[in-house]
Amino acid sequence: MIDSHCHLLSDSFDEDREVLISSLFENGLTAAIEAGVDVQNGYAARTLCEAHSGIWYLAGIHPHDAKDAPADYLDHLKTLYAHSKCVGIGEIGLDYHYDLSPREVQLRVFHEQMALAKELKAPVCIHTREAIAPTLEVLSAYRGDVVGVLHCFSGSVETAKQCLDLGYYISFAGPVTFKNANKLLDVAKYVPSDRILVETDSPYLAPVPKRGKRNQPDYAYFTLSRVAELRGQDVEELDRLTEENTRRIYPKMVK
Repeated sequence: MIDSHCHLLSDSFDEDREVLISSLFENGLTAAIEAGVDVQNGYAARTLCEAHSGIWYLAGIHPHDAKDAPADYLDHLKTLYAHSKCVGIGEIGLDYHYDLSPREVQLRVFHEQMALAKELKAPVCIHTREAIAPTLEVLSAYRGDVVGVLHCFSGSVETAKQCLDLGYYISFAGPVTFKNANKLLDVAKYVPSDRILVETDSPYLAPVPKRGKRNQPDYAYFTLSRVAELRGQDVEELDRLTEENTRRIYPKMVK
């Protein structure tokens, strides 16, 4: 099982990070992908991945951090992506819920990182919250040149269709297990088997039956099981497919 998106460098793991990582792979996790949020975090992710064979990373500027990106941040992202364990540019995108960075700054940094992904021929990992229309406009501007993953998908079937038409993959996280996840249930049934990923986004959004606790990468199993149930698929088969899909969209990953 692969957790296609997590944040092991979060402060929530400071007291037991190494012990937890050791236990993850003992419990059957094949790999985890650490998602970057800023330049400093990217270098820390590189160090983490050099110490653990089963962890890979993404390097990018999260929309929350766009306002604080240094002037030379693109050079840093190029350096980070050149590393053998950096599989993509991310997480990048737009967040119009919290607006922790001005929207015009978010858009500029998003465009710049999409252009970098085009230059590097790198896949991207997209964060979008309450900003699906402008997010789709940006993705459409790079249609045919950049593909990637809509992480922690929370949209409708129609939105999923638009993303799939642009060549993107859909990643499901803990919310698909929540009682109020009505529209997500339909999306989980709709997305083709060759476009599905699962993730935790840990330490956030722990799935049922762990809701309310700190999330961690091996809890991806609960999301995987719920999606398999919704689709009427065998869990082991969906596990195999989501691993294949993750390695296809992030081809720098090796077994």
